[in-house]
Amino acid sequence: MKEIKRKKNVRWRIAILLCLVSGLNCLDRNTLAILASTIQAELNWTDADYANITAIFVFSYTLMYAFSGRIVDKIGTKKGFAIFAGSWSLVSMLHAFAGTISQFAIVRFFLGITESANFPAGVKACSEWFPIKERALSIGLFNAGTAIGAALAVPIVSFLAFHFGWRVSFFITGCLGFIWLFFWIKYYHLPQNHPQITEEERNLILQENDKNHGTEEEVKVSLRQLLLKKETWGCFSARIFIDPVTYFLLFWIPKYLQDIQGFSLAELGVTAWLPYTAMGVGTILGGALPKWLIDKHGWSLNKARKTIMLIASLVIPILCYSIFSGASPIFAVCLISGIMLSHGLWANITIPSEIYPKSVQATITGIGGTLGGITSVISQKAIGETIGIYSYLPVFIYIGIAYFISFILVSLLVGKLGIMKQFNNKTS
Repeated sequence: MKEIKRKKNVRWRIAILLCLVSGLNCLDRNTLAILASTIQAELNWTDADYANITAIFVFSYTLMYAFSGRIVDKIGTKKGFAIFAGSWSLVSMLHAFAGTISQFAIVRFFLGITESANFPAGVKACSEWFPIKERALSIGLFNAGTAIGAALAVPIVSFLAFHFGWRVSFFITGCLGFIWLFFWIKYYHLPQNHPQITEEERNLILQENDKNHGTEEEVKVSLRQLLLKKETWGCFSARIFIDPVTYFLLFWIPKYLQDIQGFSLAELGVTAWLPYTAMGVGTILGGALPKWLIDKHGWSLNKARKTIMLIASLVIPILCYSIFSGASPIFAVCLISGIMLSHGLWANITIPSEIYPKSVQATITGIGGTLGGITSVISQKAIGETIGIYSYLPVFIYIGIAYFISFILVSLLVGKLGIMKQFNNKTS
């Protein structure tokens, strides 16, 4: 019998897999954002039509978010990711056959349903594979895939559309998901069952008792118990106020650069990847900087994370103001890159993993995403109308204040990060 070769740092290999799927998730949803102006010109859409289509995606994404999180908690991360990732890749390919607003609305509706499991499953996988002090970094790497996917989407989709047409862009980007799916099914196992992990790394991951963080038990927790805790609503508040900004940055920035800053599709392909790359760097730094402060300077997880969150909350309003102070197109790209970098530093989806046990990660992430999605659906409609009647200025004003409001609410409701909340199993 052939001896299985043990590998070091398997958990970081898992993080790379998660980063890749998050990138594909964003690539598939952002293909339409990049092609919006091109498709609008061919199919005679208005800005309101595009806003309605994006709102339908966010609506179905929101509708399914809480359910997909609960499903992943029930059937497990490996199976859950396989089902949902395969489904959204297929739906993405179907965009190539859409030709009317109604047909685009239908495929976007199903794309939202299938893509909704990405973050609940990804956060749960990070909780399964990383000790608590590394979770902000691991989730940052996972979430960086969103920015990487968005950054790569701009040149890839622009190139495909320019040379082969926009329909081919949808078909090829959808196909990529099935390549990832092969490696996921082959290589993902829980750390206690992974055939290649060393005992040293397994013990590091599975160690549940930590004198600094309390006990992270795999307990059964009812939805009622979760909703009765103020800490849960602290987690939700970060999604409610910041998720609308996330959707704006993903769906509207390429259009903003074309319509307001005057970029052509070719120029967009050359420059618009910069803000999304900055977002990816920000999500990684949002985990790496707190870890560095903890390891090198002895800071608590709570102090390290909240310091980074506060700095980002104060920098973003300055950058938003500067965009409307006569910034040139290239400088505007730099300022937007700074906003996206700071957005990544905030790491709002990481918070549940820093206060709640692994058994409820997908559920909390899913419900938070649903609530954030509700505000995002409303915001998509509002953005379309605001831009059509006024300008982008009110949108950037909201972006400037959203993070500081969220920081205050998280500080008041969540309390200290890094302290696991305990549950009484006897509670119904």
